[in-house]
Amino acid sequence: MTKRNLSTATWRTSSYTNGNGGDCVEVADGIPGLVPVRDTKNRTGPALLIPAAAWAPFISSLKESG
Repeated sequence: MTKRNLSTATWRTSSYTNGNGGDCVEVADGIPGLVPVRDTKNRTGPALLIPAAAWAPFISSLKESG
């Protein structure tokens, strides 16, 4: 298991986030080769590290199924 120091990462909330604290995620930009993803309700918890090359197909598949 690879651990990354994400303490200085700049996180942004999903554009699908609503104002009532629903099930939302945040992603961090600027991590070479990776797109970290975390739960907005558990910001100190673990983050998924998605390979950058897999991010666009991942998002496309979510949009198709949504």
